[in-house]
Amino acid sequence: MRLRQILASAALAALATGEAAFADVTVSQSNSPEMGMAEQIASLMGAEHATVGAVPQARLAALAKGPVTPEAPAKKASATADAQQAEPAVPVLIRYEESFVARQPAPQGDGQWQCLQQALYFEARGESLRGQFAVAEVILNRVDSRDYPNSVCGVVRQGGSNGCQFSYVCDGNSDVMRDRAAADTAGRIARIMLNGAPRGLTAGATHFHTRAVNPNWARQFPRTAAIGAHLFYRQP
Repeated sequence: MRLRQILASAALAALATGEAAFADVTVSQSNSPEMGMAEQIASLMGAEHATVGAVPQARLAALAKGPVTPEAPAKKASATADAQQAEPAVPVLIRYEESFVARQPAPQGDGQWQCLQQALYFEARGESLRGQFAVAEVILNRVDSRDYPNSVCGVVRQGGSNGCQFSYVCDGNSDVMRDRAAADTAGRIARIMLNGAPRGLTAGATHFHTRAVNPNWARQFPRTAAIGAHLFYRQP
């Protein structure tokens, strides 16, 4: 049955190509009423053989194999596609309350987190929560600025013509955080801020000082906030 289908397909293919060999077949007397049944069958078989012989071997092989359904291209996994399907980052919402800070996970992190924790502890542990968050904003704003080192540790340890940018670094005192509760709070605030919390207290401040002093640069920089004992400024 399969052979008959192949032969019929070959005949159609030869007809479509219009080759000369098929022209010889069309002038046969296979449909003559004067021929006997056996002769008609022999004539038909001879016509089929002649038709098949006129079809190129490659075409016959394709007909025998049947139609080929193209395979769908395999999906290519990529980091970009994974990133597009990932859930968008949820912004961190801050409440400047003791209960909010206490509910955060136990503070931990790498060296950058430790540097921010120390800076908050020694520069602002006597301030309110807003005051401590504000100092963290200043440090991270400096990290983002091209005018300062691009790491937290680099910013807090940076020196200058008038000494250290953050006084606790070079005041000669031990940098051991002895008040465990204050260190825990500073660590939690540092973790919150490093996780990408918004900086909405100081309007992009890069400097601060206590109300007890009046540095020269404070007269040149625009003041952006006053929180607790600190005044905040943005470098123009």
